[in-house]
Amino acid sequence: MARVTAVNISQEKGVIKEPIPLGYFKENHGLMGDAHAGEWHRQVSLLGQESIDKIAALGIEGLSAGKFAENLTTEGIDLYKYPVGTRLRIGEAVMEISQIGKKCHTKCAIFEQVGVCAMPREGVFTKVIKGGYIRPGDEIEVLE
Repeated sequence: MARVTAVNISQEKGVIKEPIPLGYFKENHGLMGDAHAGEWHRQVSLLGQESIDKIAALGIEGLSAGKFAENLTTEGIDLYKYPVGTRLRIGEAVMEISQIGKKCHTKCAIFEQVGVCAMPREGVFTKVIKGGYIRPGDEIEVLE
């Protein structure tokens, strides 16, 4: 079963996010209180625990949810293999994949602390289509 393992937030861009027990994802905005939220195409970032584990296998210690500045840490689904436009039901919210991967123009705080980053290849970004609460343990369902 595909599910959320962590909901993560930060008030600044480019820093490691901290896990929270529950987040409200507002339609066409993103995670309330998060620095990346707003009216643009990368409202919410998602990264699979499997991607984090690949980096950990390189000998990097201390990796945990939020270290790559992802809002949602997931497991059991390779979201980066789905095309842009795919809709997902996550907890009470519905999201649409708007971008897969990202170009890192500078070495951000995550790269500086971790030494490598999974977001450029395997990070997924979504827009919130229908708002709602998401918490760790919530199921991820591919709608279309």
